[in-house]
Amino acid sequence: MAFSSVLGPGGRNGVASAETRAPLGYAVAALSKLAQSDLLDRVGLRRTAEQVVFTATRSGFRTAAAAGRTFARVGKKGPGVRVPDAKPTGVFDLTPTEDEQMLVDVVSEYAAEVVRPAAAAADEACAAPEELLRASTDIGLPILGVPEALGGISEERSAVAGTLVAEALARGDMGLAVAALAPGAVATALSLWGSDEQQQTYLPAFTGDQVPAAALALAEPRVLFDALAPQTTATRSGDGYLLTGVKSAVPRGAEAELFVVGASLDGRPALFLVESGAAGIEVVADPSMGVRAAGITRLQLDGTPAELLGEADGSTYTECVRLSRLAWCALAVGTGQAVLDYVTPYVKEREAFGEPVAHRQSVAFMVADMAIELQAMRLVTWRAASRAAQGKEFAREVALARRLCAEKGMKIGLDGVQLLGGHGFVKEHPVERWYRDLRALGVMEGGVLV
Repeated sequence: MAFSSVLGPGGRNGVASAETRAPLGYAVAALSKLAQSDLLDRVGLRRTAEQVVFTATRSGFRTAAAAGRTFARVGKKGPGVRVPDAKPTGVFDLTPTEDEQMLVDVVSEYAAEVVRPAAAAADEACAAPEELLRASTDIGLPILGVPEALGGISEERSAVAGTLVAEALARGDMGLAVAALAPGAVATALSLWGSDEQQQTYLPAFTGDQVPAAALALAEPRVLFDALAPQTTATRSGDGYLLTGVKSAVPRGAEAELFVVGASLDGRPALFLVESGAAGIEVVADPSMGVRAAGITRLQLDGTPAELLGEADGSTYTECVRLSRLAWCALAVGTGQAVLDYVTPYVKEREAFGEPVAHRQSVAFMVADMAIELQAMRLVTWRAASRAAQGKEFAREVALARRLCAEKGMKIGLDGVQLLGGHGFVKEHPVERWYRDLRALGVMEGGVLV
């Protein structure tokens, strides 16, 4: 199916006019740009992924953060623009709306035709191809959570749409999905918690043609890390703050121009905005077992100037952690679906002792268990996203989703390798990469946000 064929009937290019668009209709309008361009002819299927950011060699690299752009200080202090919560229907129904399904269809095509073919080379290079990232910008991923009033495409909370998009992208590759979604995590954080001054200073860069790389940095490289108790510290300095500590699992850190960093302020966790040009920043390569295409790095901060994002009482930080975990659950669901889609025809076609291995009960039951567990992961994740979008308390639902997706996601990856036998151990088949990626669910924090 071609990209343009899933845009459906409507106005020009198959998209309804602005007067009749539902909230996600603006996202679909942005998607039509990709269908019209020749970008798909230049990436994915007809050329291999190129290393354009960096290659993490055996000795790695250590560098100052990207010089980045100068963000002009504009606007005035005070609360920023907030998108309203989604309106509850009064019916327990997790079925995506027509616009949400249309968005998922297009992103799924992008994941299948562009992301999946580039995944192996990107995993090897520890970097995402520049043209693939540019295509994700054309799709409108960075502004999915930005209010329409600020140049984005959201008229209401986008947790559900973000969850569906993350799942669809991860069916192509989790590492590339994280790389593509990383700037949108920072833009969404600014939309949810930024002041009027912060939104007017930083968000125009994300809604323009040259979207900057950006990263949400919450994790830290220490044993038994508790995401709600960061050891990176923030101290007051005049009208601002100074950060000291080390953050890990930072996607695209070598090229990021803006960071949202979690740190402890007066014993409570809080979020801070850090520009890449600030003093005391150093980026260190940190290639990992999985999610390698995201260009994982460490961010070392030594008295780095920063400004507070949101509240200092821990409430903003806690909500950020929960929304980030929700995004990782969606990534696990998408990757798990990729495993199931791959192994199901394999066991039907692979013969042993004169018959397909799927005829063995042990194999058939294993595939059935994968499908059952995957559907459970999807439903609990969608329910958490639905409650978050409606402004309801969703801490319990996120905790359940996190536990289920971390445990069952890793099991789905392991079973996928087992079902392929010796083929599951070699890079000729993508299941070994998906297994490595699914292992990330138990340890990753930050990086993505819905």
